[in-house]
Amino acid sequence: MTSTLYQQIQQFYDASSGLWEQVWGEHMHHGYYGKNGNYKLNRRQAQINLIEELLIWAGLTNLEKPPQTIVDLGCGIGGSTLYLAQKYRATATGITLSPVQAARAKERAIEAGLESRVQFQVADAQNTPFEDNSFDLVWSLESGEHMPDKEKFVRECDRILKPGGTFIMATWCHRPTNSLAGELTENEKRHLEKIYQVYCLPYVISLPEYEEIARNCNFKNIRSDDWSEAVAPFWNVVIDSAFDPQAIIGLISSGWQTVEAALSLGLMSRGYERGLIRFGLLCATK
Repeated sequence: MTSTLYQQIQQFYDASSGLWEQVWGEHMHHGYYGKNGNYKLNRRQAQINLIEELLIWAGLTNLEKPPQTIVDLGCGIGGSTLYLAQKYRATATGITLSPVQAARAKERAIEAGLESRVQFQVADAQNTPFEDNSFDLVWSLESGEHMPDKEKFVRECDRILKPGGTFIMATWCHRPTNSLAGELTENEKRHLEKIYQVYCLPYVISLPEYEEIARNCNFKNIRSDDWSEAVAPFWNVVIDSAFDPQAIIGLISSGWQTVEAALSLGLMSRGYERGLIRFGLLCATK
């Protein structure tokens, strides 16, 4: 990861994570609003439902031998890491580029009484500090979009996954270009560029491209799905919450970069509406 991008991502989450937790809670990812996106849910419950639905989809429920070693790549303030550790009574490690997030995640682990089984550290998900074949479950929930080398990232996930283990990734994608719609239009490219700038993304790719990368990395039992319709309502809910007085005060104190991100929430909402932004899922075993 280039030092400039690394710093941009770090600074973005250092500045915005406190506000996100204050307004939204510990889960820094989309919510799941039913297969067709028509469920009216509490926003925190929708985010928990996304985790549970991902586990169901990946076949990780009602297991005789649930995963006992878990890594969360791009862990935020530890929402998924702690949730999975509690659910499976497992040891878990979360990594993030943000020292602020890592510090807060450690505090939350102590608050949850999980400090003996869960750890957090600052690390690059493309170059993790872990040994080969370290984890039963490699979990990446909305972090792949930040990776400047998608193939290197997926190969790293394969490297640290134990034989027989499961890799689950959910990430922002753009629409497939191998269909009748064809290549991205210049207007679509401009839309994406604005999103990249605001959210510190190098670029995103399509779900079929991720599938091809996974095949090249020799993953087995590769499955994918598009849950765009199920998660799209999330952005309008976020936009509505941005008008809360508490959120407005927090935005002002968080700095211009966070304010700019809040003002640009409509980019994501419109991206889903026009079919340009997709919420892609990938699951595989080693």
